Amino acid sequence: MKLATLKDGSRDGQLVVVSKDLSQAHYATGIANTLQQALDDWAFISPQLEDVSVALNQGRARHAFAFDTAQCMAPLPRAFQWADGSAYLNHVELVRRARNATVPESFYTDPLMYQGGSDDFAGPRDPIVVPDTAYGIDFESEIAVITGDVAMQATPEEALESIRLVMLANDVSLRNLIPDELAKGFGFVQSKPATAFSPVAVTLDEVGDLWQGGRLAGVLQSVWNGRRVGLCEAGPEMTFHFGQLIAHLAKTRRVRAGSVIGSGTVSNKDWANGYSCIAEKRCIETIENGAPTTDFMAFGDTIRIEMKGRDGQSIFGAIDQVVTPL
Repeated sequence: MKLATLKDGSRDGQLVVVSKDLSQAHYATGIANTLQQALDDWAFISPQLEDVSVALNQGRARHAFAFDTAQCMAPLPRAFQWADGSAYLNHVELVRRARNATVPESFYTDPLMYQGGSDDFAGPRDPIVVPDTAYGIDFESEIAVITGDVAMQATPEEALESIRLVMLANDVSLRNLIPDELAKGFGFVQSKPATAFSPVAVTLDEVGDLWQGGRLAGVLQSVWNGRRVGLCEAGPEMTFHFGQLIAHLAKTRRVRAGSVIGSGTVSNKDWANGYSCIAEKRCIETIENGAPTTDFMAFGDTIRIEMKGRDGQSIFGAIDQVVTPL
């Protein structure tokens, strides 16, 4: 089942069910008005949404209409929680290596995670609005999941059972603001503007055998200014799977339905696969040549993030954004 939220003038939009090929949609009116409403009573509501999905894909939905990703908000336009991990240790290793620092041993057993802003997510075609390019604008191509309720001290296996939907994310970073913020020892705030998400979020059965042990084993494509810069394998090198990330978050508190958990920048040891953020490219340049040569994003730059299935069709639709001045 594939779900999206369409713009309707409200903060939370209107929930729709989307066909497998992303060509058609059907309003979920009468079942659930918003995705959060569906997540709050998933056991009761999701089978009804699944019935609509089956009818839509069989051509039996009487009120289907053409699906337009330009009309999409984020699947959850605002969420109770957004926590982003750093599950690809190769990314951490590259950043540390570029500044001649080692990775602490604890990083290999205890996930890194930060609490992001969840009150104002961006839609897949919304612009990346930044006041100043001097901030160092960077995209970050990621995988994200949406959970149901998770108990405090849930095991990674129990946490995996809480996953309701999976989607893509662009966790935009303002790299030149990060050092001063982290130097305070209290985490990100200004250096993390609105995160964007793919047009649709999908249930795990939609990705089939690409879902392997709590990881999404597809190829994540990043296209910057029309040039493909990343074809990164999202599954094999994810050090911590989503169950481990969610369990980390739930160690000392309950996690509520509608929480969004990110994977962190998808990263591969094979540099031939490219990169999922500019910072990683700059680290590679520093390691190879002593200094970075690739600039961060400028106003007018575009970024497209997408994953295709084994049939070559887009699974989630594409995040397709342009950097725009405030």
